[in-house]
Amino acid sequence: MQEQEQTSKKFQFRSFIKLIRDTHPKYWQLWLGLGLGLIATLAQLLVPKFAQTLVNNFKTGVNVWLLVGIIVLFIGSAVINAVSGGLLGSFGERVVADLRRRLWNKLIHLRIPYFDNVKVGQLTSRLVNDSDQIKDLLATSFPNAVTSIFQLVGAFLFMIVMDWKMTLIMLIAVPLVFTLMRPLMNRTMKVGRAQQKTLADFSGQVDDTLSEIRLVKASNAESYEKESGGKLIHRLYRIGLKEAIYESITYPLMGTTMMALIVGILAYGAHRVATGTMTMGTMFAFLMYLFQVISPVSILGQFSVRLSKASGATEHLQAILREPEEVFDQEETPRIQNQPLALQHVDFAYGDGQPVLEDVNVEAQPNTTIAFVGPSGSGKTTILNLIERYYQPTGGKITVGEQDINQLDLAAWRKAIGFVSQDSAIVAGTIRHNLTYGLDEEYSDEELWHVLKLAYADGFVNEMDHQLDTEVGERGIKVSGGQRQRLAIARAFLRDPELLMLDEATASLDSESEAMIQKALQQLMQGRTTLIIAHRLSTIVDADEIYFIDAGHVSGHGTHQELLETLPKYREYVKIQFKE
Repeated sequence: MQEQEQTSKKFQFRSFIKLIRDTHPKYWQLWLGLGLGLIATLAQLLVPKFAQTLVNNFKTGVNVWLLVGIIVLFIGSAVINAVSGGLLGSFGERVVADLRRRLWNKLIHLRIPYFDNVKVGQLTSRLVNDSDQIKDLLATSFPNAVTSIFQLVGAFLFMIVMDWKMTLIMLIAVPLVFTLMRPLMNRTMKVGRAQQKTLADFSGQVDDTLSEIRLVKASNAESYEKESGGKLIHRLYRIGLKEAIYESITYPLMGTTMMALIVGILAYGAHRVATGTMTMGTMFAFLMYLFQVISPVSILGQFSVRLSKASGATEHLQAILREPEEVFDQEETPRIQNQPLALQHVDFAYGDGQPVLEDVNVEAQPNTTIAFVGPSGSGKTTILNLIERYYQPTGGKITVGEQDINQLDLAAWRKAIGFVSQDSAIVAGTIRHNLTYGLDEEYSDEELWHVLKLAYADGFVNEMDHQLDTEVGERGIKVSGGQRQRLAIARAFLRDPELLMLDEATASLDSESEAMIQKALQQLMQGRTTLIIAHRLSTIVDADEIYFIDAGHVSGHGTHQELLETLPKYREYVKIQFKE
């Protein structure tokens, strides 16, 4: 067990080094900052030695130049320490900025299945809190630990030269203090790692709850969320309380122990001075070195806790960085126009292994409209998700002409697709930002008004105070459902897609909004291959081909009339679903 723990620690250290190296930091800032810190520490170590000479020569008067030298050493070490701290701070901030940039780029390129299993709030905690732990270790804890070790070793060397007997006492006493404090430090490290995990869980719940605050209120779920969040807050409180208790014991105990050490050495030194075996200057210098030793001992004790937290943060961030990304570097450009789109013997299952689609065969000829109908949960939306390449088929393939879509450049493939769903996504920002979101080209106001007119959205946008520059709010909360749909259709017009996919685009709308959106969609569908999921008869009855999806299988396909005549399941579905 111990060997496994040691291996794990060694691995974490290597992972930490690799994580930092991959950010390509400016090492000169680290080494120069450390070097200046060591110089400042050396200056501080020289002060007691000069003070020893100054005190021993008090009988003959005060050596002004020696006193000036001590003052210069004090001021110089403070200035050098400040420069060192600035360099190390700059190094740490640059590393954490590059690390966050790398993590952010990684997150937005991760595959959709990853986000199906991980809460957004947890990822936020990793991006913000865990990267802060690494910055703290790099910019503060590690440099302080290095200078503390240098200060400890240097102080002991100077003390050995001055008086080996008193130094021997300290060499025995200081490690003894560390040994006594080690159990408490270990407990503090475990509590620190538990706090990181609980904080990530709490961030996840906060994000989930506040992002759906309207659902919370509409469901009268305030009491449930109050209790659920309260449990995590209480857990954080318990962990924080443990940490506070351990720290409240550790630091006073360490301080008391060190104070007892000082009193003991002071008494022993006073005896030595009284018997004439030690000078007053040496005694004075020893006390100064002893005070210089106290701070490094405390810093090194805290360093082990910081190291444990950074180790946990490294593990979390490395886990994210190891996740597979979507591949965007294919060179083949999709050619959808005049090419049939086909699903050939496609199987699909999510991570739990439960089949969602089995042996699905679909063919969409160029410039035709294909409709998918069937019971809820039958796999219709999954088909569109596979075409969008959010997920990969577990069997079979999807082709355009003779090309497997997985061989096509992903960015170009998605650019060729226009997608309008039942709850079309709207991002925080202006209407202009939402229309051009993800597009590299610059568009004039005339072009934007043109697509808004095509989508029957120009009327309500024109009535807004700032028109194209109107803020729509978080998740488009300042626009209605029908307005949101029309903005999504306008965005699709602007993209001018070759393949159009509509997933319940008119569901849950009032009659007026539905009529306007149907008109907009009819224009948008002209001259494009269109795939539709709908529950309304008027939407699919004119489709060139209808595929009836039942429990992940294609039960039959054909025109509306053909399916009514040949497929009892479809006939029953129409009777129930489209009863008017």
